[in-house]
Amino acid sequence: MIPFPLNLESLLGKPLMYLVFLMIGFLFGYVLETSGFNHSPSLAAQFYFRDLRVFKVFFTAIVVGMLLIFLSSAVGLLDYNLIWVNPTYLWSGIVGGLIMGAGFILGGFCPGTSLVALATLKVDGIFFVLGGLVGVSLFGETVDYFKYFFNGSYYGRLTLMDVFNLPAGIIVILVTLMAVFMLWGGEQLEKIYGKKDPAKAPKARYYGAGVLVAFSLLVAIIGQPTTADRWSRLEPLRASAIENREIYIHPGELLDSMHDHKLNLLMIDIRDEADYNLFHLLDAEHIPPEEIPGRIDEFIAQPANTVFVLMGNDETKATEVWKTLTAQSVPNVYILSGGINNWLDTFATPFEDEFCGKVVEVEDDELHYTFEAALGSNCPAAYPDHEKYHFDYEPKIKLELKRAPVGGGCG
Repeated sequence: MIPFPLNLESLLGKPLMYLVFLMIGFLFGYVLETSGFNHSPSLAAQFYFRDLRVFKVFFTAIVVGMLLIFLSSAVGLLDYNLIWVNPTYLWSGIVGGLIMGAGFILGGFCPGTSLVALATLKVDGIFFVLGGLVGVSLFGETVDYFKYFFNGSYYGRLTLMDVFNLPAGIIVILVTLMAVFMLWGGEQLEKIYGKKDPAKAPKARYYGAGVLVAFSLLVAIIGQPTTADRWSRLEPLRASAIENREIYIHPGELLDSMHDHKLNLLMIDIRDEADYNLFHLLDAEHIPPEEIPGRIDEFIAQPANTVFVLMGNDETKATEVWKTLTAQSVPNVYILSGGINNWLDTFATPFEDEFCGKVVEVEDDELHYTFEAALGSNCPAAYPDHEKYHFDYEPKIKLELKRAPVGGGCG
């Protein structure tokens, strides 16, 4: 799979990367200015249904962007899981949207268009930006008083596909049809309140609407790649990590990682619940393989210093889960070498001998130990004494760069 979205810093270096960002910003501002988006009366007119150009432009941009993203994902040019989706904070988002809308009505600008007005030295744009800076400062000084509300109602990386439990193709069609209907409805509102004649608008807009609908149908027909599709594209690049055992970490490295406070270590125990109850590492979360796909968005949303360590009884099932997570672009995923069996071989103490005994012959990926009681994590081997054990091993954990935005906002 082509590694889109591209990491411009690694491709061009920081100076050229910043130059690209500067040019994109300049061109975006130029388009806004030439479209009349630096004129506050024209922008505010949309709230009175007299001039809905802002609504039309941004709604069209959203739909075109959606179609290009999901079409590129469908044909394997883009990895959708690497696209940043703003996390959802429901109620604070609603309140923030209402405040911004009220400011838009009163001032005639949104943050992006106010900067365009500032760049063209419009007095109202200058005062709007100054007011925005004052508001940002006040927010920064007072956010601690309502931080629980501000950070509450958190839903993570939530999309319409998650909300309605529908395939991406169906959502793309529905959103496109909704956009076409809303654009038509906007024309009708302008006709009633703005006394505009839709017949004078360019006829090409009908062809444009038809193209959008056709592309939405194409996206739905092609469909989004399955996990198996994604792995088949990645296999030539990542299969060597399995063959060269680059992803299998020594029990000693996992023990060191458990005491490394710079890492956000997530240990995922994929074994059967019965084996997990008999014995598991302290703080290891039990997630059966069939539940892994439903947790992908949660895993991707973890901080950049997160390391995932998969553990089965041996390595077979954990390797298959590793393929799933890797295909879904979850970074920094490793496997406990030899699984729980190897962990117990390494760290089991005489205390455990009172409760369990080693079984020599069992099937692959089965627990090599029998237990007289379900110990869970209530024994020394679940969290060995870090000072007691020292190993010579080849470190395998290397944090992979996680792509995320450094900013964002309204156009």
